Amino acid sequence: MEATAPPPGDAGLAVSELVVNYGPVRALRGVSLRVPSGSIVAVLGANGAGKTTLLRAISGTLRFHRGAVGGGTITWAGARLSGVPAPAVVARGVTQVPEGRRVFARMTVEENLRAGALGARGGKAAARTREEVLGLFPVLAERARQRAGLLSGGEQQMLAIGRALMARPALLLLDEPTLGLAPLVAARIAETVKEINARGTSVLLIEQNVALALSLASHAYVLAVGEVVLDGPTAELAAGDEVRRRYLGVAGPPGEVPAEATARGRRTLTRWSS
Repeated sequence: MEATAPPPGDAGLAVSELVVNYGPVRALRGVSLRVPSGSIVAVLGANGAGKTTLLRAISGTLRFHRGAVGGGTITWAGARLSGVPAPAVVARGVTQVPEGRRVFARMTVEENLRAGALGARGGKAAARTREEVLGLFPVLAERARQRAGLLSGGEQQMLAIGRALMARPALLLLDEPTLGLAPLVAARIAETVKEINARGTSVLLIEQNVALALSLASHAYVLAVGEVVLDGPTAELAAGDEVRRRYLGVAGPPGEVPAEATARGRRTLTRWSS
């Protein structure tokens, strides 16, 4: 399916006809999407649909998972990202927060934040960036000398996001940021994503809590078995029968996503999984 065109002159993220293979297995089959500068865009889909593979291809970490781009292009701010090593991708302003947080457990919170600033653009601004990160997540200041492995799940997620922000990204790739978190903590993470975006950082979001994702993003793409099967403004998708029935477990006439759907937002699209 052809992706919606970005605004004229937009220099955001553009993925065009992307093909990714893991050996003989084709994980992405001609995926195209756009993330206009300053926007939040969500990618929805069941486990195995290819969502994480998409982020790995953009961030340059695909080869660490024995994957390879087999076709298509990825550009950011008008420059090609396809084939660019991961450190160079970060230097160009694109950072990823992987699923499962993956903080450096034996290092302190402070050391994790310093690691996030390595190779970042504008290294002299690291101290100011650190203060901004601690402003977003005050608990990290309280835990600065504590080993990251001893933090709660929510605190580790805050640290993972904070570590990525230390690179001062223009585009943040978020892979399941609320997975496994209590509702109140998930809501706090969601509010932080809004604030990060309000400060000028574009966000490409993967989130199993579909109701939450639709409330944050302005546009969403639905992946199934490595292909984009649906995309559009989130207001339209939330009001459409397909997404409401398959993802939110809501029947009846289209309209706003009801509040009770948030609690059921983690239901996945099993019939679309690979």
